[in-house]
Amino acid sequence: MNLLELFLIAIGVSMDAFAVAACLGLTMGKATMKKSFIVGLYFGAFQAGMPLIGYLLASQFADKIVAFDHWIAFVLLGIIGGNMIVESFKKEGCQDRECPEGVCPDRECPGGERPERKEISLKPASMLPMALATSIDALAVGVSFAFLDINILPAVSSIGVTTFILSMAGVKIGNAFGVKFKSKSELAGGIILVLMGLKILLEHTGVI
Repeated sequence: MNLLELFLIAIGVSMDAFAVAACLGLTMGKATMKKSFIVGLYFGAFQAGMPLIGYLLASQFADKIVAFDHWIAFVLLGIIGGNMIVESFKKEGCQDRECPEGVCPDRECPGGERPERKEISLKPASMLPMALATSIDALAVGVSFAFLDINILPAVSSIGVTTFILSMAGVKIGNAFGVKFKSKSELAGGIILVLMGLKILLEHTGVI
């Protein structure tokens, strides 16, 4: 797997974190660099750590299933990507927060009322569950890495750095524009992962 392919996978798995970061930005009165950095650090660290865990666990038996390892990678990336594509067509919104003041850009406010903006805390009690939830897919990606010819440290570093940067950008974008691009980012990420899984399968079966 070359650097471009690895970068595309990093983009794909980081889209969930980007979408949640945009939701967090929407709740903030002002998305400062410090707040963006904290969000990026949480999401980036978990997105780097989870595939490493998946890789280490799966490496224990990777040599025993080498005959069909490409099918496992294809199925895992296909499931993750397919789920992201399905989620992208659902009604947009950040259901775990209060509507902001003024026009609510991502969903209808209940009862036509718009309560005061309630900013989500960036303390560990709030951020750790979100970081874990957005990185579960990355665990499965790490499992697929164990069945491919991949240097895992550069791979997880690429995913972590990419997620960190996109999450910081997501906070700023969500704060400035709402989450109107949330579904589009999930759709793009899902398509990338499905196509990468298909490419891996075709390469290992000799089609391309």
